[in-house]
Amino acid sequence: MIFPALYNGPLNYYARLVRQKELVLEQFDSYSKQSFRNRCMIMGPNGVITLSIPVSRERGVKTLFKDIRIDYDSNWNKIHWRSLVASYASSPFFEYLADEINPFYQKRFEFLIDLNQQLVEHTLASLGLKIHISSSQAFTPIRSEEDPRQFIHPKKDQAVADPDFLHLEYHQVFSDRLGFRPNLSILDLIFNLGPESLSYLHACLRTCSPQ
Repeated sequence: MIFPALYNGPLNYYARLVRQKELVLEQFDSYSKQSFRNRCMIMGPNGVITLSIPVSRERGVKTLFKDIRIDYDSNWNKIHWRSLVASYASSPFFEYLADEINPFYQKRFEFLIDLNQQLVEHTLASLGLKIHISSSQAFTPIRSEEDPRQFIHPKKDQAVADPDFLHLEYHQVFSDRLGFRPNLSILDLIFNLGPESLSYLHACLRTCSPQ
């Protein structure tokens, strides 16, 4: 199955990735703004925070995702890392995982697809999975609303767009005063649950067989 290449994607994305034997990441779709391709949502001390990666592209011209370059003028990588530290330094597993994740915020990736694919590869490996990952060689048309390239999107109500995903609660930093926030970035899960993350991802999907 073909999946979008997302930046520290949400839990309903990873709940499907962990069930794959082989994984193809889409790189020939047209880039669209305000998607999970360049943003993720984490739990901060005052509520949910959206971390967005600025990109460079020509306005008014459709650009393939594989050609989207990251814009470093704003030092977004340092801002994102500081936000992760402020949000998760007190979480149970941040101390153990920080040294593995920090290099992604030190290296200057030219293309967004390269950063996203390496993050997906690292995350799946850290969950103990060996899944062959490749990039698409041409665009495969989206023919169904059930295509993950279609329904996993921050502007869609995931309770409606993805009814198979169960918003099972787990302990989050700040949840004692802010309550539980579902379907955040995979980082929220692994910093809070650590080695239990894979079991959670398998439990929170109603119906999904390996592809």
